[in-house]
Amino acid sequence: MRSLKGKIVTPRGIIEGEIFFDQKIRKIEKRKVRTSKLILPGFIDLHIHGGGGRDLMEGGDAARTISKIHAQNGTTSYLATVATGAEVALEQALIGIKQSIDHRDYGEAFILGIHLEGPYINNEKLGAQPRRTREFNLSEIEKLHGIVPISIITLAPELLSDLEIIKLLVEMGISVQLGHTNASYEQADQALQAGAKSFTHLYNAMSGLHHRSPGAVGAALAQAEFAELILDFVHVHPGACRSALRAIPKLYFVTDATAATGMPDGDYKLGVQVVHKCQNGVRLADGTLAGSCLTMQQVFKNALSLGLGIEEVSRRCSLYPAELIGVKNRGKLAVRSYADIVVMNEEYNVADVYLEGEHV
Repeated sequence: MRSLKGKIVTPRGIIEGEIFFDQKIRKIEKRKVRTSKLILPGFIDLHIHGGGGRDLMEGGDAARTISKIHAQNGTTSYLATVATGAEVALEQALIGIKQSIDHRDYGEAFILGIHLEGPYINNEKLGAQPRRTREFNLSEIEKLHGIVPISIITLAPELLSDLEIIKLLVEMGISVQLGHTNASYEQADQALQAGAKSFTHLYNAMSGLHHRSPGAVGAALAQAEFAELILDFVHVHPGACRSALRAIPKLYFVTDATAATGMPDGDYKLGVQVVHKCQNGVRLADGTLAGSCLTMQQVFKNALSLGLGIEEVSRRCSLYPAELIGVKNRGKLAVRSYADIVVMNEEYNVADVYLEGEHV
C-alpha cells in the first residue's frame, strides 16, 4: 500500500495528514506533516479532442498519445470528444478509441466514454465544426453508443423534431448538453425541462444574452445547474467567467484541448479542419477560435487567479464533472474511491500523478 503526506483536499475540506491507497483509497489520517504538498483528486476533463499532435478523429492509436499527454498534466480521466463528421468517420474514430480503452497502457488517463459534439448542431453556430451537420438520427446514435458508450451529446434543441428525443437520450444514460445552438431562451428552457442537463462551452457558439432576447446564454444563467466553461481567458473574458460562477451552481471547467496541446506553434488537425496554434490560442484560418491548447494544470491556475479557493477549484475540475456523467467513484479523495491523485507543489505545478494508485 502506498501513502502520501500533505494537505489533502477532501469532500469535507482540506486535511493536513496522510492518505493511504492501493488501487482505491483506503484511509485518510489527520496529523501534522512537514510538507507543503497539495494532494488533490485527479482532474476530470469532459471535453478533449486531442493533444501531443494527435486528434481523436484520426482513429487508430491517436487516443494513446492524447491520454498520456493529458495524464502528465493531471487529467486522470476524460471523455474522448469527437467532432461533427460523416457517420463512417465517427465510427472509425470510436473504434480507435475503443481499442485504446480495451488495451490501456501505463501512464494513459482513463477514457470514461464519448462526448459526441455534433453532428446534430446548428449551421449558424458551427464555431470550428465542419459543415457536415444533419438531422437527429436515433439509429446512428444507437450504433455509435454500441461501440463506446456516449456519456455526453451536444446538440441544438431548436433543430429537434420532438423534445421527447431528449428524454429518450437520458433514458439511454446519455447526458444532453445544449451547444452550437441558436435557440431562443424559451427553446433552451424547454429543452432543460425535457431533461437536458448542461451547456457546452458556455457563451461560445450559442445565442448570446440580450436583455430583450436572453438566448441560450440567458437560459443557462437563469436555469442551469451544470455548464462547462473553457477557462483560458481567450474564449471567455474573466468578468463573464465570474458571472457564470455566481449563476450556475455546478459550473465546471474543461480544456476543449486540440492536437495543439503540448505542441509548438504551428498547424494541426481538428477533425477535417486545419487549425493554427499561435501562443495561447488555436484558430481557423479566418480567425475563428478552434478549441484550445490548454491543460487542466493551467485551468487550475487560471481558476485560482479569479480568486477562487482551492477546494472550490477542485470541485469544478473534478467532482462536478464526475457528477454530471454519473461517475461516483472518481473526482474526490474519499475512502473506496479510485486513487486518481494529483500532487501539486507550492507553485501549483503538477509534481506527481497516480492513476488508480499507479504512479505516472
